[in-house]
Amino acid sequence: MGPHPAVAAIRLAVRRVLHDVLTEFHRHGGPGGLDRPAGEAGRPAPAASRYAEAGAAGRPARPDRPALSDRAALPDRPAAPLVLVACSGGADSMALASALAFEARKLDVRAGGITVDHNLQPGSGLRAAEVVTRLAAMDLDPVEAVAVHVGREGGPEAAARDARYAALDAAAERHGAAAVLLGHTRDDQAETVLLGLARGSGIRSLSGMAAASGPAGRYRRPFLQLDRQTARKACLVQSIPVWDDPHNIDPAYTRSRLRHEGLPALEKALGKGVVEALARTAQLSRDDADALDTWAAEAELAVRDEAGGLECAKLYVLPPAVRRRVLRRAVIEAGAPAGSLFARHLEEVDRLITGWRGQRAINLPGRVEARRQGGRLVIRQS
Repeated sequence: MGPHPAVAAIRLAVRRVLHDVLTEFHRHGGPGGLDRPAGEAGRPAPAASRYAEAGAAGRPARPDRPALSDRAALPDRPAAPLVLVACSGGADSMALASALAFEARKLDVRAGGITVDHNLQPGSGLRAAEVVTRLAAMDLDPVEAVAVHVGREGGPEAAARDARYAALDAAAERHGAAAVLLGHTRDDQAETVLLGLARGSGIRSLSGMAAASGPAGRYRRPFLQLDRQTARKACLVQSIPVWDDPHNIDPAYTRSRLRHEGLPALEKALGKGVVEALARTAQLSRDDADALDTWAAEAELAVRDEAGGLECAKLYVLPPAVRRRVLRRAVIEAGAPAGSLFARHLEEVDRLITGWRGQRAINLPGRVEARRQGGRLVIRQS
């Protein structure tokens, strides 16, 4: 008798991603130092010492098999890529960790785990240590907890996300990980699409989360086609303890209100299937946005003069969606932070092309200004 359908579904999703990681790993020449921590010539530190640093004891040695790091270093066996799972202790990420641990044993993949302690709740350090213990019991190696300081820029949710990704980036570099798995589900994708719709930021915002993102596609999201209930059911049938973050039900957070009030209201008004429809919208929007980005990259070469300046007459004849992408790329290249550049900024710059009446320079984030001068659009830092 095979595994429960929920368990089979999460394992299949992870297996597909691991096959992709292996294919890319070998395509780029195998080991090549990818499996080692940056700046370190030897093997990683013993697992037990890392668990101790994270506040939990390491798992006992397995006499029937050498440690994963030892097996990777055997002379007759090439090093295997390391895949880390980012685990908060919640149902989504614990289900992901269990599937990674199971599938990695059958493939030439090393599997580890990272939990980020945001220090936002009492006892967060203890919970992080508990997650480390559970990941170690799954035979993941390396496993560690990383404490971060969450600032205030952009609001609490954005600040926590920025701190978390910074910690995960650092951990991936430190351990030489080929990929980091994230437990975002189809429900998370639907919420992200609705948040983008509310911001009115355009089709790229509606495309939600990519299956692969970050430097060289570091972050992988195997569960984007699975609902949250499947992940929770997989934990239940495998008797995997999970932690429900109280922030996920706190109405002070926008995503929490959307999850517990907004989406249920939409399903009540429109019927079931809203989450699936929003997830499909994300994929269709991503395909369209990718095509427009490619078009804009090609168009940018055609609208520049020999000195590299942007010619307003050539910009004017481009479709608005393409023209604004060219403008956005130019503004970011001039030094404007991408996260601070909104649709209203680009609309003002676009008017220098389509509604020219002698207006003054447009001030943009990052001390960048855009002005029309002699039939050229000049974008530079002031």
